[in-house]
Parts: sequence; structure tokens; C-alpha cells
Amino acid sequence: MIPGVLTVAGSDSGGGAGIQADLKTMLALGVHGMSVITAVTAQNSLGVQGAWELPVEAVRAQYRSVVDDIGVQAVKTGMLASAELVETVAELIAGTDAPAVVDPVGVSKHGDPLLAASALDSVRTQLLPVATVATPNLDEVAQLTGVRVESEGELRRAAEAVLAYGPRWVLIKGGHLPGDAVDLLTDGSEEHWLRAPRHDNRHTHGTGCTLASAIAAQLARGGTVPEAVAAAKEYVTGAVAAGFALGEGIGPVDHGWRFRGDA
Repeated sequence: MIPGVLTVAGSDSGGGAGIQADLKTMLALGVHGMSVITAVTAQNSLGVQGAWELPVEAVRAQYRSVVDDIGVQAVKTGMLASAELVETVAELIAGTDAPAVVDPVGVSKHGDPLLAASALDSVRTQLLPVATVATPNLDEVAQLTGVRVESEGELRRAAEAVLAYGPRWVLIKGGHLPGDAVDLLTDGSEEHWLRAPRHDNRHTHGTGCTLASAIAAQLARGGTVPEAVAAAKEYVTGAVAAGFALGEGIGPVDHGWRFRGDA
């Protein structure tokens, strides 16, 4: 049986991030991807030109349709846009017997807001507590906790601040720091430092969505959290290295890099 992973996120019309990136990642990693669309964006390599969230009833109906009939082995969340959607998705995840990877998306790669400021408290108090793994980048850590990280030595403090809201594990992504791309995975007692060489490639659109989806895929396949995160880090590092130009701005990572003849 092929494991099933459900992504609950926004649609990226340019295909580099969001639902589209999630499903490509899941296919590449050998799981069956399913989706709950929370918002539709008009988006390309230059930025987000518009965003329209779906009604709560539509999000709830999509989720129940998949989970009640097909079932899921993991859930991944991305863009949730509003407090009402955050609260609804948190409630749905709490009632689902599957690991949940929460990517607390706040802004796009281009700096466009994807989460209402009024929704931050709902992320802290309702969504993070139901997460098996939360995967904030440094901007999202600052947005959620007020902790600003400027060096590798401060990643532990950032992790402690996010763990205080209740996720079982947190992966603090240090990709915005200088030097190697270093991330810290911890549950508060166990620590795993993940390092990868930094690739000189500006085409990195969809990195966060891809990493979170890769973790969910590996969890669905039966991996432990540390195993899933390590395998996901390896996959996304290859995808970043193979990122390609698309349009006039920032291109996407290559979700199919392992399938290319010259990979």
C-alpha cells in the first residue's frame, strides 16, 4: 500500500510553492499526495499579485472528504491565511490519528504577507500544540516568539521559544544565516544539527513547503522524526542545488532533480 499524505495549504499558480510544490515533493518521495486548498493565489516568480482564502466550510469539507474515506498517514500544513482557518485546521488535525508537520507560513519568498496578523495568536495557542514537527524559518520564529536569531549559537534559544507553545519537535531552519545551511531539530532534550553546503543559486522558491512536505512523506513511510528530517534535508538540498530560472524573478527548486539524467 502506498502511504497517503494530506497537504492543507494555498495554491501557487506559478507552481513553485504551496499545494503544487507539496504534491510534486510527495510524488518524488513515493507517497500518494492529497490536498485541501485553503486559499488561491495569483503568484509568479516576481511575487504574489493576489490571494483569496476559501470559506471555512470548503476547507472542512475537503479535509473530511479525504480523511473519512481514504485516510492519511501524515498531514502537512502551509498557508492558512486567517485565524478562523488556523483554528479550524487545528481542530481537524487534533482529531486525526496521524503525525502533523506544521510549516507556520507567514510571508512569501518575496516578502508578501500570507498570514493575517490577527491569526498569529491562533497559530501559537492552537496550531503549534497539535504539531508533531513545526518547521519555522528565522523570520517566522521572530514573528511568533519575538526571538531574533543572528548566529548559529542562538538557534537553541529560538527552538526553546517555539517549543514553549507545545509542538513535540521543532526544526529551526537557519538557511538565512551566513555560511553552511544549518538547521536545529530538537524536542527539548534530544538535539540533531543538520548541515549542508550552501549552493550559489538564487532560485529557491518553495524551499520551506518542499522541506515540510518531504518530512511528512518520510513520516508517512514509517520514519522517526529525526530520520524523516534528515532524509528531507538531503532531498531539499538537492532540489535547491538544481533550482532553475523561471520567469523574470526567483525560480523554483527542482522537485524532480533525482529523476534528471544528469542528477
